[in-house]
Amino acid sequence: MFNGYFSDDSMLRRIHRERAVALSGPRALLMQAAHPLAVSGLLAHSNSLDDPYERLARTAEVMSTIGFGSREDADRVTRPVRAAHRRVRGRIPDAAGRFPAGSEYSANDPDLLMWVLFTLVDSALVVYQLYVEKLSDEEQQAYWDDYKVVGKLFALRKRDMPDTLADLREYRREMLEGDVLHVSDWARRRAREIVLEPPIPWVARPLLETVNFITVSLLPERVRREYGFSPLPPQAVRRALVAGGAEYTKRAVIPLLPERLRFVPAARRAAA
Repeated sequence: MFNGYFSDDSMLRRIHRERAVALSGPRALLMQAAHPLAVSGLLAHSNSLDDPYERLARTAEVMSTIGFGSREDADRVTRPVRAAHRRVRGRIPDAAGRFPAGSEYSANDPDLLMWVLFTLVDSALVVYQLYVEKLSDEEQQAYWDDYKVVGKLFALRKRDMPDTLADLREYRREMLEGDVLHVSDWARRRAREIVLEPPIPWVARPLLETVNFITVSLLPERVRREYGFSPLPPQAVRRALVAGGAEYTKRAVIPLLPERLRFVPAARRAAA
């Protein structure tokens, strides 16, 4: 019997059952770190980025439980996260963009939580549509409606989140064109190391280089530029290379994969 926040028919499960969507994680993290207060309040506090891979693994487990587990389990794993957020507050030591040194941050700030939530949604939509299939506006709206449930589990209120898909796109425009985002020197150094230089065996380096190329190519241009990623190859060539590989994957690889390879284990267990 279905007893989770989401059913197998939900857009959230439809998107996050795909292993390919894991490619959205590095992009989302780099976007999160582009917010000076979010990087302090939700990413850098208490040395969480000194052991980033454990943190990312915990985050993935929490999100998997929310999406594919029972309501009881989802409530259980999000309760300590909300409690931890209430304890995290401080001031940034150095000026960053429009924020002067000493600006206060709190991990429970709805503006910061909303930015983190948005980066997860935006990145998942970008990757899913590139590698799996295009989504209609109605399907994207349904996905955002599902994600608002996730937002509530992390203490966001209805008024803290854009209502419609059009509102979400306006939020995206305002954030990417406004003066809130600013990649600090710390974020530029540490976030790049975490995302692009993880401690992996040398035999896996070619795969990592491919993932890194995709991550950088799919970043919003402003964010990519502020991180100082190399502009070569030219933007048009970079996008064409990613799009070409994605089209091949979408048409010739994904449809032929057996479920045990295509879908994440939690999705297969939930559907059983």
